[in-house]
Amino acid sequence: MDLLVQTREKFGNATKALRREGFVPAELYGREMKNEHLMVPIKDFTKAFKEAGTSTVLYLLVGKEKKPVIIHDVVKNPLTGDVAHIDFYAVRMDEVITARIPLEFINEAPAVKEKAAIINKSMSEVEVEALPHDLPHSFIVDLSLLDDLDKSIYVRDIKIPKGVKVLVEGDTAIATATPPLSEEKIEEPSMDVSAVKVESEEKRAEREKEE
Repeated sequence: MDLLVQTREKFGNATKALRREGFVPAELYGREMKNEHLMVPIKDFTKAFKEAGTSTVLYLLVGKEKKPVIIHDVVKNPLTGDVAHIDFYAVRMDEVITARIPLEFINEAPAVKEKAAIINKSMSEVEVEALPHDLPHSFIVDLSLLDDLDKSIYVRDIKIPKGVKVLVEGDTAIATATPPLSEEKIEEPSMDVSAVKVESEEKRAEREKEE
């Protein structure tokens, strides 16, 4: 997947003009290289990000150079949700890197329909090590395995492709079918008003005595 970008010479408030022209400011950095300031067409980036995510290698076309990278971070405007800034990380195809692979949950858990369970998802991504071209786009988590209360899907249940090393313990729970909330109301302990009254009277008496 190729993404055509341009070098950037505008910084700070001047980047507002880039956004009006349909570009997003970006940075490219990596080991043993000088940071490069870039500008990326927002339409092209949106398409690339949808397909690549943050774990699939894509190639930046900068002038006559073609550089393999992964999308390291995407900053969005908190008010509009528009992409405000992008960080690309340059990789070497023969060097192992660390990346976070998102979890993709599919199907429905039988325990929800049959036993009113609540699915508690405790993870959304898994950290791994691999060569860039071996990084999976996502890990599939099949919720149909949760067919009973208190049953969990663990990291060890994920299908891991060859060449990928998971950096999370295998017995770490990803999703659990927890029992439904009880409808019984928890009775609040009643307050002993007389005790409060007595205590107040005693304190008042002590205060008057001191005075």
